[in-house]
Amino acid sequence: MEKRVKLLAIIPAIWASLFDIVITTIYQPAEYWNGNLDLANEANPFGAFVMKYHVSGLFVISVLWLILIAILGYYLPKKISRVFLLFIFIAHSSAGSFWINIHFGFLFMMIYLLLNSILYFKIDDIINLYQLKKISDVKKSNNV
Repeated sequence: MEKRVKLLAIIPAIWASLFDIVITTIYQPAEYWNGNLDLANEANPFGAFVMKYHVSGLFVISVLWLILIAILGYYLPKKISRVFLLFIFIAHSSAGSFWINIHFGFLFMMIYLLLNSILYFKIDDIINLYQLKKISDVKKSNNV
């Protein structure tokens, strides 16, 4: 895959991860931010462990996770990268949707999932159009 296509393919996974991180941060109880780390509210056992270790744990692990997503999404072979990025996208969309359901209800959760699905397929369409154009350009240059 070309660099631009690889970068485009990473966007949905990064978006869903960022949304999950932000909403997780927002809905931590005030007591957590005031130092009662036992009140960390995180479903991911590794994330919960890091959050209970230090109040900045969520931010440290989040930055490292986003970097890892970008690196693996960019450098893994195409098919493995696509599966990895789709998995990350689904996992973090689901995690973010749980927070939305709790705080805003089912309808808003479904709207969020619909918008994420549209984002994923719009970017997939752009990637496919780019690849078709590239194939078409190669065929034209071979016919000249």
